[in-house]
Amino acid sequence: MGINKIKKKLSKYPKTWLITGVAGFIGSNLLEELLKLGQTVIGLDNLSAGYQKNLDDVQAQVGENAWESFTFIKGDIRNIDDCRKGCSGIDFVLHHAALGSVPLSIKNPITTNESNVNGFVNMLVAARDAGIERFIYAGSSAIYGDNSDLPKVEDVVGKPLSPYAATKHANELYAGVFAATYDMECIGLRYFNVFGSRQDPEGAYAAVIPRWIGELSNCTVPTIFGDGKSSRDFCYIDNVIEANLLAACEENPDSVNQVYNIACGVSTTLNQLYEMIRNSLIRFQPGTAKIQPYYRDFRTGDVRYSEADISKAKKILGYIPAYDVSKGLNETVRWFVENMPRRQNSKT
Repeated sequence: MGINKIKKKLSKYPKTWLITGVAGFIGSNLLEELLKLGQTVIGLDNLSAGYQKNLDDVQAQVGENAWESFTFIKGDIRNIDDCRKGCSGIDFVLHHAALGSVPLSIKNPITTNESNVNGFVNMLVAARDAGIERFIYAGSSAIYGDNSDLPKVEDVVGKPLSPYAATKHANELYAGVFAATYDMECIGLRYFNVFGSRQDPEGAYAAVIPRWIGELSNCTVPTIFGDGKSSRDFCYIDNVIEANLLAACEENPDSVNQVYNIACGVSTTLNQLYEMIRNSLIRFQPGTAKIQPYYRDFRTGDVRYSEADISKAKKILGYIPAYDVSKGLNETVRWFVENMPRRQNSKT
């Protein structure tokens, strides 16, 4: 159908959406877009990995009239009653609540499994019982594991390299079972290293892009694990928002009960990424020009190379990423420069 037609249709015929993990990085950006499109949104979050300040940012961006269409439920996907409450009266579920860190999953696999697998099944059950139209869930490129083929194609995966990757594989298996057994419409979006506004730059498990932006902004030497030649397919948040809307609203019957790579289809090494971030920051802080990274040993569980084949999402969903890595990084750096000082004074 195309993203512009979908947005026009949603604006004319609003739907009711549930976003789990709504106070997180991806969840809050989805919330902002949906409210700007005049949708009714329920948000579920236990605020363990998400932040009230993200919701406050959304409220400031959309205005009070649109904000009245949002209802927040402070709850936990590990609690089936919270899941049922969130799914009541919902058309579409955008499931993004999860513990998303590979190092954290290695340190604490039980907690990761409770949220990412038990919580996922709770949400499927609640969505099934509520009769929702379609269940969209956040997958991960981590599912490709030790498969060294490039680019990554949806039908060829490898052995998981971390408990986190194993939980994401389990999600896809459960979604397939629920689709076949209960006639649900489920779509998995395998994200490849998403970045953008509201991504947390702090903490031991912060994603590389916001962490490096934060460190360079504070004239701190960033760390690169390995030789810097490891590569990732970095995907700007607006591309992910587009993918979610397409997945929820695409009318082609062949689009459902599938998984799709969501990325840019371009591989960027960590050394290249560092230079791009630093060069973008120099516009605002010339002092970052001379900062060189510190290299440490490779981390356990990290994939060496990653690049997505996005032809399936293009063909079936009509997904066309509007932002490449460079354009997305410029937007992201600008956002952090403008917002980081204020947000650092508000940790909740």
